[in-house]
Amino acid sequence: MKRIKLLLLLIIAGTTITSCVIVNDEFIDDTVSLNEFISSYDLWYIDYHKTEGRGDVPFISKAFTVSFLNGRMYANNNIADIGKTGNGLGISVGRYNVFNNILETSHSLDGNYDFEVIQLSENEIKINYLSQNVSYYLVGYQVNNFDYNKLFYENIEYFLQEYIAWERTDTEGGTPNVFDKEHFLQFTPENDVTFYSSHDMFGTNIDNISWDFIGSYEVADVIGYNDLKVLTLNYDGGDTEKFDLSVINDETVSLYHWRSKTRYTFSGRGFVQYLKGEKKRGTKAVVRNSGRKRTKIKRQTVQRMVLK
Repeated sequence: MKRIKLLLLLIIAGTTITSCVIVNDEFIDDTVSLNEFISSYDLWYIDYHKTEGRGDVPFISKAFTVSFLNGRMYANNNIADIGKTGNGLGISVGRYNVFNNILETSHSLDGNYDFEVIQLSENEIKINYLSQNVSYYLVGYQVNNFDYNKLFYENIEYFLQEYIAWERTDTEGGTPNVFDKEHFLQFTPENDVTFYSSHDMFGTNIDNISWDFIGSYEVADVIGYNDLKVLTLNYDGGDTEKFDLSVINDETVSLYHWRSKTRYTFSGRGFVQYLKGEKKRGTKAVVRNSGRKRTKIKRQTVQRMVLK
């Protein structure tokens, strides 16, 4: 009798073990269907820096997060209001179906894309779009434990692009300097490095702003700070201005000028909503489905003594 019980125990154990696989030292239950698995997380953060291949799926490279819930697909395509829009999920962008390990998506504007899905860990997947030889890495989170602020600062270049213009609305302290004449700034999706500035009068309609200067800009990380960046403006005329960049709210930023010790406040004008969605707080939003996609941004890391 003991031998029979032992044999049954081994059979049961063997069955249990073969229903799991080990990837990267993690146990993965492969008895859970793909449909159940991808819908078990509220959000899938697209870790764009790990993207492989030269192809491109427009709605993936445009989004910061995607969600797959009850056959409907959602995405956060904007940084402003992230965590608030759609209760954190973003906006509805299409529908999806799952067959075995294939994720079939139908995007409202970009069309149909089928992905091969490979589970890498308990909360990470790799999706391959074989037609264009491109692979994306997605990390799963629940809304209540997702760090929206971290996502915000990790992708701050895109936040700066989400307004047609940034108007200076306050100046505090410091000594007079040439940057005092800069009343408007603009950061465009042109290679993620182009900015414009204007001396037009405060209150000028954004459609009538004359952009007087052009240059390139760079954002650097600061050692020891997750909520601070260094912004460098390199004017084509040869001037360079450096600032501590911090975010006040989803439409206001603070620029602390290194040389003059002046703190400028800039407010966004002309919100750009990517794809579609409700207007932002009663203001007229520009709706776009092209002109911007995420790229692998490489930042320098600098040491900065910050007085708070």
